[in-house]
Amino acid sequence: MDRVLEPELMANEAQALAYAQADLEQVNQGFVDRYVASFPRAVAGTMVDLGCGPGDIAVRFARALPGVTITAVDGAPPMVALAQQAVKAAGVEDRVHVRHARLPMLPLPLQSFDAIVSNSLVHHMPDPYVFWNEVVRLGRPGATVLIMDLFRPESPARAREIVEKYAASEAKVMQDDFYNSLCAAFTLREIRSQIRSRGLGGLVCELASDRHWVVWGHLPRGVPRTPPP
Repeated sequence: MDRVLEPELMANEAQALAYAQADLEQVNQGFVDRYVASFPRAVAGTMVDLGCGPGDIAVRFARALPGVTITAVDGAPPMVALAQQAVKAAGVEDRVHVRHARLPMLPLPLQSFDAIVSNSLVHHMPDPYVFWNEVVRLGRPGATVLIMDLFRPESPARAREIVEKYAASEAKVMQDDFYNSLCAAFTLREIRSQIRSRGLGGLVCELASDRHWVVWGHLPRGVPRTPPP
């Protein structure tokens, strides 16, 4: 099926709250566990979480990696407010700094992070290269990278099946957002093409579940910081 764009930001308060209240513990903790298993030596330094949403993943990283300082960025004010609440409630304000900012060209220093992580942001981007350019711009040479997102099913019917399987007990607004996100997502082939085109072909790109792809590895040391013409 063809890609169907959805809004770039989850700026509606009801949508943001439904997302924050959804049962994503297994997916979110699995994302953090995958990072820890993939990069066992990456136990200190600076990390940026692109599209941090309500902050659950940033908090989990702070708990799993006490030597890491995290900048959690989101462009939607309701998500930023929820993330700030989550960080405060977890008592990790000293190591998780929530920023309201929007791609492209985030107001963060060039090559300033040892790790770049992101879960479920890429499918929101009308132009995915805006995202991959930011990964290259912000990461230090050799930085660890872990990106995960949904992949687009072969048909609307299959998307509905996935929603029913994993979100049948969620609020309708969450079910609708999940369906729209599946329709807006990229295929594994498209993601592989994107990272190759941006000079990131050395990163591993593979399926992580029946609805997620994952890209992981280290930023190359010679990748151009500006996109190719």
